[in-house]
Amino acid sequence: MSNAPETQRLLRDLTPQVLGVLTRRYRDFAAVEDAVQEALIAAFSQWADEGVPNNPRAWLLHVATRRLTDQIRSEAARRRREAHVISLIPDSLQLSVTDDRAAEDDALDLLFLSCHPVLTHASAIALTLRVVGGLTTREIANAFLVPEATMAQRISRAKQSLKTEGASFGELSPVERAQRLPVVLHVLYLVFNEGYSASEGDALIRLDLSNEALRLTRILYQLLPEHHEVAGLLALMLLTDARRRARTGPAGQLIPLDEQDRSLWDRSAIAEGVALVSEHLPHAQGDYLLQAAIAAAHDRAASAETTDWREILGFYAVMLQRSDNPMLALNHAIAFAMVHGPQAGLARLAELAADPRLAQHYRLQAARAHLLERSGDLTAAVGCYRQAASQTASTAERDYLYARAARIES
Repeated sequence: MSNAPETQRLLRDLTPQVLGVLTRRYRDFAAVEDAVQEALIAAFSQWADEGVPNNPRAWLLHVATRRLTDQIRSEAARRRREAHVISLIPDSLQLSVTDDRAAEDDALDLLFLSCHPVLTHASAIALTLRVVGGLTTREIANAFLVPEATMAQRISRAKQSLKTEGASFGELSPVERAQRLPVVLHVLYLVFNEGYSASEGDALIRLDLSNEALRLTRILYQLLPEHHEVAGLLALMLLTDARRRARTGPAGQLIPLDEQDRSLWDRSAIAEGVALVSEHLPHAQGDYLLQAAIAAAHDRAASAETTDWREILGFYAVMLQRSDNPMLALNHAIAFAMVHGPQAGLARLAELAADPRLAQHYRLQAARAHLLERSGDLTAAVGCYRQAASQTASTAERDYLYARAARIES
């Protein structure tokens, strides 16, 4: 018998590898994605009874290939295509699982394929989060602040667009990779964020997602060591992930940044991230580098009280000048409050409440509760903490917010 959570994690890790191998072979992303999904369903059911096979990747490749062959043979109109495709593949590769390119490249190649120029920016991000990152449609919807049904339609249209376009898994030119790189970076950023702070469920941190995003970003940086935003994203991930051990208590409860035991922070990761920021920030001020600079300001501080909030506020102000991202505006308001006082911050939050993208988000109420608590309005703070708790789908976040309200009342 296999352990269901462990099996789910294994399948999540193997999915982009299997998709990458088969899409490169058969050049039909939509058909391959359908076949792999069927293989995953079969694996979860069969492995529960018989255990995980010795080579689970080979098992998935074999089953998905068989599904693809069945699909092709069942459609008379595609018989000629079947013969042509199979004729192009040497016999030694028909069932081979060892002669393909390294498994660590598969997910990255699949990422660039999913960021095909035929797709809109938003659709490409949604599709790659689903296919490569393994996020559910609901998790992706939370990341985009849109309804789940809207996101489901977006992903479906993206798959259909790739099918219509006949998108292939061929080698991309340097120009093509450069064109797709901004979307790839955005995808990795969102996958890391979902892993570091899960938008729903019992676990606050999903290491499988954050570690995969960090791994793929490292590969990108090795390929593009002079690219400032690739370096910035890697630095941001390192500086954020460095605090992971201090972010939760023994029972998995959330510990906010200002209450964390900084001796638990990973100093090696911090040093690496700070070095990247120091090297690249003098030459560019892209959003990932600026966010990394903000993370570095937090990580360099010996305590919450010695954090250089004026420097952080300046970085947020630069980003806010060129973006109307609601979460960026919220973070700017919090930094503004740390420099100019809670009442000034509350005034900024009142302005943000008019933004429909943010009005019902738990982070707005949580920020308001924190500033109300700092200003001494404890009754109002309790109400906002409870309202924020009712708006989040994350168990850890909800427990923390309710506990904060209870602590004020006691």
